[in-house]
Amino acid sequence: MSDTTTAPRTHGAKAVHIGKRSAAALTLVSIVGIMSFGWPLLADPESAAVAHSSDAPWLFAILLPLVIAVVLAQVADGGIDAKGVAMLGVLAAVGTALRPLGTGIAGFEPVFIVLALGGRAMGRGFGFALGTITLFSSAALTGGVGPWLPFQMLAAGWFGFGAGCLPRNLRGRAEVYALAAYSAVAALLYGLLLNLSFWPWAVGLSSQISFVPGAPLLENLQRWIAFDIATSLGFDIPRAIITAVVILLIGKPVLFALRRATRRAAFGARASFDEVEPIAPAVAP
Repeated sequence: MSDTTTAPRTHGAKAVHIGKRSAAALTLVSIVGIMSFGWPLLADPESAAVAHSSDAPWLFAILLPLVIAVVLAQVADGGIDAKGVAMLGVLAAVGTALRPLGTGIAGFEPVFIVLALGGRAMGRGFGFALGTITLFSSAALTGGVGPWLPFQMLAAGWFGFGAGCLPRNLRGRAEVYALAAYSAVAALLYGLLLNLSFWPWAVGLSSQISFVPGAPLLENLQRWIAFDIATSLGFDIPRAIITAVVILLIGKPVLFALRRATRRAAFGARASFDEVEPIAPAVAP
């Protein structure tokens, strides 16, 4: 009996595809994540959420198992095989090793470069898994586990997911330019989202950039943007620029290497077994 392996020959094969169960899990965790990020802008001033806003980060830490469940759903859904898990582990290890280098000086955070290139080369499902796992493992390594971690994992997962959503027909310099532009914008949005996760209880009520429970949505949006400009925009802009510049410099060869590894690994290949006639034993004369 011989076995033959049929590898997909589609251009830009994905290491992880999103099946029905993983799509449902991703949708659920994204909805919960959006609610967790955006509750201050929509909550009633008399609600328990506002009354206990200082406890909210710990309450929202339930996002952690939900985010991990997305990755497990992809395994159960058959969207990621052993080779995909191996590739995911390698890139997550690279991102984990690089994250401590992002000390916050001049906005240098190389982990976002790994997320952008990995998500683009391997697909959006891989990008989400890579973002969440990388942030979780790097936080465990550096002692950065806390109530902020689920928010970081979600935002990083969306960062990698978005890179995989760029048009598949882009290639060459156009693809690198598009990925660099996306990464710059996404890096800014990452900082904006992370600010929203703690802004309501980070500043006293007397400030012009404070969260005001029950205030009109537009007013709190303006205060949120003002808080971002006053506190972190000076860090977010250099991070966006550095990420985009590095992708412009190394994006093309790294994407080529990742896609070559994907083709050679033949993600999603299926083994088939053909019946072979048994050989009759030789008969002595």
